Amino acid sequence: MVEPLFVVGILVAAFVGYNIGGSSTGVAFGPAVGSRIVRKATAAALFTLFAFLGGWTVGRNVITTMSSRIVPNALFTPEASVGVLFFAGASLLISNVYGVPASTSMTAVGAIVGLGLARGDLNGALMFGIVSAWIVAPLTGFFAGVLSGRYLYPYLDARFSFGRLTEPLIGLDRSRRVPRPRLNRDASRRDVAGSLLVLAIACYMGFSAGASNVANAVAPLVGEGSGKLGADQGVVLAIGAIGLGGFTIARRTLDTVGDGITELPILAALIVSTVGATIITILSVLGIPASLAVTSTCCIIGLGWGRASRASTLAELATPPAGAEGVTRPATGALAAPPTERDAPGAPTVGDLASGEAGAAETPASEEGSVQPIGEEDPEEIPAESLFDSAATARIVVLWLLTPLVSVVGSYLLFRFFV
Repeated sequence: MVEPLFVVGILVAAFVGYNIGGSSTGVAFGPAVGSRIVRKATAAALFTLFAFLGGWTVGRNVITTMSSRIVPNALFTPEASVGVLFFAGASLLISNVYGVPASTSMTAVGAIVGLGLARGDLNGALMFGIVSAWIVAPLTGFFAGVLSGRYLYPYLDARFSFGRLTEPLIGLDRSRRVPRPRLNRDASRRDVAGSLLVLAIACYMGFSAGASNVANAVAPLVGEGSGKLGADQGVVLAIGAIGLGGFTIARRTLDTVGDGITELPILAALIVSTVGATIITILSVLGIPASLAVTSTCCIIGLGWGRASRASTLAELATPPAGAEGVTRPATGALAAPPTERDAPGAPTVGDLASGEAGAAETPASEEGSVQPIGEEDPEEIPAESLFDSAATARIVVLWLLTPLVSVVGSYLLFRFFV
């Protein structure tokens, strides 16, 4: 006979997975939706598929870490499993209500840490390694962004351009009784190739998100302590709930990432997505839960800093003369390549494409050889558009800190005084 608490645990795990889907779908497919490559429903379907592949393969390593290595698996009684999952889900819900992609791994691990602290049985050495990875991963993303923005991005931007899609790349033909998917016939070959690349990397991010986040929903229910849920069943349960969240509450986070956080050029979105997903996938192979959202955002910051820093040489950045003209301190922003004419528009951004304000992209006026050397670019020709919406960024940072804190404190108080 199935215990009532186990059924409650399943329901709470589904609730956590639902909120994970609402958060992670926006992180992975925000650029693709913002640039009108796919609709939100298509993004949710693709995210669910690739998250399943990531969870079924690499994600098992993270499940093992969170279900038996941070605290002994025996501590995950049915009561403890319900409590841990409840605080993880409640904390994620706070972020999703505000349309912010939360750090699901930090939130779920925080709830487990609260249990371990209350019971006096926490693997401190492992948590030191996990927290170290939480520091190293964003720093790696930041420096990868800096190097890309300073040395690689201008040459890629001079060679490639992405046009504006007035209709989604893949739509539905409703002229017949049974709607069928069809390719946008108005898109040029260059636009199709660029859009498919954006879509492929979004799917890669979905794989990475599934590898890292499946454990966040079901790890407390897997193993001997909680009793009756195997790893395979846990993956299926988590992905079902994550997919439901992707089709429903993810619409707000898709809007936030695709248009609200940053006016991010499509080329920059490709670099950020690739760097973030690769870092998280590597950590998932090692069994370390980490945040895709935090890592990707740090990469965005680094990319903007590196792009703006091209106006100065390394020597000038290290020791800029006081009051010298022509030497500027790098600031976030300026990701698009400098236009050849003073009033010419830069490359279309994700925000422009989402709002319909960008015109069709022209053929690149510059070639790879015309990129100005480092230190010789005119600072005034590096576009100064703001990389972040300050209000959105402040809300995101506050909630990234708040959600794991709420999870740790709530879990600790519950298991210390009530359960």
